[in-house]
Amino acid sequence: MSSKPIAPLDLIVADSLLSEEERAIRQTVRTYLEAEVAPHISGWFEAGELPVREVAQGLGELGLLGMHLDGYGCAGMSAVSYGLACMELEAIDSGLRSLVSVQGSLAMFAIWKFGSEELKQEWLPQLASGQAVGCFGLTEADFGSDPAGMRTFAKRDGSDWVLNGSKMWITNGTVADVAVVWANTQDGIRGFVVPTATAGFSANAVKHKLSLRASDTAELVLDNVRLPESAMLPEVRGLKGPLSCLSEARFGIVFGVVGAARDCLSTAIDYSLSREQFGQPIAGFQLTQKKIADMSLELQKAYLLALHLGRLKDNDQITPAMVSVGKLNNVREALAIAHESRSILGGNGITLEYSILRHANNLEAVLTYEGTTEIHTLVVGEALTGIGAYR
Repeated sequence: MSSKPIAPLDLIVADSLLSEEERAIRQTVRTYLEAEVAPHISGWFEAGELPVREVAQGLGELGLLGMHLDGYGCAGMSAVSYGLACMELEAIDSGLRSLVSVQGSLAMFAIWKFGSEELKQEWLPQLASGQAVGCFGLTEADFGSDPAGMRTFAKRDGSDWVLNGSKMWITNGTVADVAVVWANTQDGIRGFVVPTATAGFSANAVKHKLSLRASDTAELVLDNVRLPESAMLPEVRGLKGPLSCLSEARFGIVFGVVGAARDCLSTAIDYSLSREQFGQPIAGFQLTQKKIADMSLELQKAYLLALHLGRLKDNDQITPAMVSVGKLNNVREALAIAHESRSILGGNGITLEYSILRHANNLEAVLTYEGTTEIHTLVVGEALTGIGAYR
């Protein structure tokens, strides 16, 4: 006995939880990406490159860059709509969602939230349209989970600031027009908006990556970079600034990885229905169905968690600990789904003809960036016990 297959999220009628506008936004993003990006992504991944400016301009025209921000050319969409867009981006490749996260939730959000009106007017419209590309410099080679120890330093020189130091693992770094850079000062950590054409600023591409290959990753070097007083973000001091930006980016990841997992599982199901062994499709074997059923349950739970957090964010009720719950669970389960899905494809699963192992490789980086599994575990642990266990 057989019946028509049901997509995993359709099994729980997930679309009934979305408004008509939210479904329309998701479909618009999906249609664009399937036509303009999907045909090229495996080639970009294999070549280890992404035409960032071309892609950013297309996404800007679609209104995806800083879409959850208000004013200055930004679309002003809801958190849920932004999350659904991240799902569609990462269903194609994590590198695309990273581009949008770094542009909108890190560089643009920092300027939008903490910048002067002059900085907002100068940079946000360019970044929202994709005419300019931004990056975000917090992590250093020796300071990832512990950014308070950063060595990049900004020193007063008359009315100017002079920055020295370096940043590592910076998405969009080699092509960015502007970098939001965090540096220690005598008065604590401060943020600076650095045009990348400034003398002393350089970016070196990170090569030989096995993950996020369709993404620009760089080391930023600041060698006596001189900036005017107006380049400082005036509305924040200390780690509160960069950490609040990271919370914005992590929220996008909570949704985004569900898209990667969905694509892996859909690919595995389609393959299992067409691949025959012992005279029948492998979808008809009990062990294969157990894999599919178990993965579907985790995908559904991850989606419902993401949507719940999105509704909380839209109601100004979300906390950083909640975002940590989402990133910790959803990235972990998406990676498990990618690995299990690949097993259904057997040897074919290791080729770029199928998306699964590309997603799995990308998710290894997502597991680490914007807070490692260990850090998010400790954030959740502290919330539940009231005791910080970071040291």
